Amino acid sequence: MEIKNKFIVFFLIFTFVATSGFGIKGCESRKTKEAMAPIVLNYWRVWDGPDAFSDIISKYTSLHPNITINYKKYRYSEYEQALLEAFAEDRGPDIFSIHNTWVNKYKNKIIPLPPNTTLAYQYMTGAIKKDVVVDLRTNKSITTEDLKRKYIDVIFNDAVLKDIENNKEVEKIYGLPLAVDTLAMFYNKDLLNNAGITEPPQYWNREFQQEVKKLTRQDSRGQIIQSGVALGGGENIERAVDILSVLMMQNGSEMMNNNQVRFNQIPEFLKDKRYNPGLEALRFYTDFANPSKEVYSWNSNLDNSLDMFMQGKLAFMFGYSYQVPTIKAQAPKLNYLITELPQIEGNPVSINFANYWLETVSKKTKNVDAAWDFIQFAIKEENVKSYLTVSKKPSAIRSLIDAQKEDPEISVFADQVLTAKSWYRGADAIAAEKIMIDMINDAVLGRNKIEDVISTGANRVQQTIGK
Repeated sequence: MEIKNKFIVFFLIFTFVATSGFGIKGCESRKTKEAMAPIVLNYWRVWDGPDAFSDIISKYTSLHPNITINYKKYRYSEYEQALLEAFAEDRGPDIFSIHNTWVNKYKNKIIPLPPNTTLAYQYMTGAIKKDVVVDLRTNKSITTEDLKRKYIDVIFNDAVLKDIENNKEVEKIYGLPLAVDTLAMFYNKDLLNNAGITEPPQYWNREFQQEVKKLTRQDSRGQIIQSGVALGGGENIERAVDILSVLMMQNGSEMMNNNQVRFNQIPEFLKDKRYNPGLEALRFYTDFANPSKEVYSWNSNLDNSLDMFMQGKLAFMFGYSYQVPTIKAQAPKLNYLITELPQIEGNPVSINFANYWLETVSKKTKNVDAAWDFIQFAIKEENVKSYLTVSKKPSAIRSLIDAQKEDPEISVFADQVLTAKSWYRGADAIAAEKIMIDMINDAVLGRNKIEDVISTGANRVQQTIGK
């Protein structure tokens, strides 16, 4: 009877192993077992829906089946408030996006990229008898040198901050990009055709000004009913501060130096100490909202620039690739094209403007390695392609740019990323942007001399640096 019972037990064990088809190896160590414990990563972003990440998340969780990634998209208007409230109540996400100008504002809420990450990897081995093998691997993280070599220049300047460790300054990465957008010129082909203009302008020169004049129409009461260009205003022009900033940069202004705001000052490297490039860029910009100027084409009574463009009442608008889906959805019959941002004629180099988001990790997460490992996986060249294809955004990785230049939907934006710049706007970039808008309005209304207006604006932005 005893022999029979032993045989039955042996038969049951053999049957289970044979029918299950696989066993698990590599789970003996305590560390490996701990690494295989279930992990949930909450990921918050704006703009992109889950479809943009479905492929990346699927690939990642196949390598790490114990990790679940909950992706949540917010409206831009509600995102930051939701983020701050969640952090205050200790229910914030593990991974979240920040605008490239928000890095310093969120620095104390971010845990920077560690030198390496350790995670469990699961895979199958064996041709007939399948075994699930679990490895505990430690991978070296992206370094600041990697950022300099593999990514466009603006990334290092925005994403890397200096910390003090053991009385020494140490550079640390506070965020990594999936894509980088650039400011370009949208133009209404029908309006240009009707005005006899064969090609959009390449430079901010006299020809550009004459074309704007030709494209602007006023009614019998002097009200603008068709605008040549969305320049000169503040609140009703999309990304007005970006436009003014790149004009200043192209004109030779030094926006910041050693945490000092300098766009109102004459740079030391300029030979002509009588010429203030930031001041002249502000004057050029606001002239388009000055009724006494020949190029007058904008005022505060007009609709938002994007709305005007979609209505077919605006010839030239400056915007980003993320605005293309809105135009396609709301103005499907609009006959428009996109071209490079105009430059200053005679400048030896082109200067464009970058606008993008960085993916980062909350200081309060309990899964630092998993969170940073997922971000690094997502931005890898072979993985990020699926995101870029769905989102139609330019790559931040140098090796992918040439291929994107062949894509007619994003070629203009991709062609500008290597020369795209940004600038640090203090610990509160949103407050700094509001100050710049106030500066534009004060210059347009002539509340003070333009020299005083720009100096006041720079001094107020400097206060945000101090925070």
